[in-house]
Amino acid sequence: MAELLSWLKERAKDDLLLWADQLSAANRFKISVREVEGVALENGLLPARYQRNRNMFCLDDQLKFYRSKVTVIGCGGLGGYIIEELARLGVGTIVAVDPDVFEEHNMNRQLLATPDFLGIKKVAAAARRVDRVNPAVELLPVGLAFSRDNGKQILEGSQVAVDALDSIAVRLELAEVCQDLGIPLVHGAIAGWYGYLMTQFPGERTLQKFFSHNSQEGGLEKQLGNPSFTPAVVASLEVAEACKILLNRGTLARRRCLSIDLYDMEFVEIEC
Repeated sequence: MAELLSWLKERAKDDLLLWADQLSAANRFKISVREVEGVALENGLLPARYQRNRNMFCLDDQLKFYRSKVTVIGCGGLGGYIIEELARLGVGTIVAVDPDVFEEHNMNRQLLATPDFLGIKKVAAAARRVDRVNPAVELLPVGLAFSRDNGKQILEGSQVAVDALDSIAVRLELAEVCQDLGIPLVHGAIAGWYGYLMTQFPGERTLQKFFSHNSQEGGLEKQLGNPSFTPAVVASLEVAEACKILLNRGTLARRRCLSIDLYDMEFVEIEC
């Protein structure tokens, strides 16, 4: 690795490593661009794609992202945007969980849904998208329905779980598995013009309390539908929460729920 590091430093522009040089290094030294990225970040070089991050995140922060593992449960309306933003942020390992394939009705709002991907597993589409957006990120596709039975295996080693589900029953199972494993959970939900956001740490039962009187299997989304913009807004808020958890900074939406009304443009906190 000493030869690789010397090669990278010779080509770096100040402390920035251009993508062309990252790719050349991978080809020259017969390693992945992901490995090149790790060596660069560990030795004070910032891949140039992240240079607009640096006024918010220092090099050590970027290295934390690279070493992080985040699991996204659901690859539809919310999940597609969440995966995209985590990959562009530089989160090193993303586990994408979803049993479904893309259908035409997904195409009005789901970032990963394109004519080319109709009939394709959502997790396979997510893997292909991440490989194009940021090849230094590893996307681990899990084409299964999340449950209490497989949840611990799916979430093993993750620092954060991000809820992009459309089933209240399954998200409650997700909350219980996160509790058992000691993993923070970022919850988001969408329906029509509206959305919800909350973050739950082990020992808290905010999500369970919030849904204690609501047993609707599919929630309001099946009644109100969703346009293109609501998933993008709520997903971005979820990624912001995940980012703060990974860096251990900022104020999180804990023990409260943020109610989002894009029709009247109102954001209301609900104590839980």
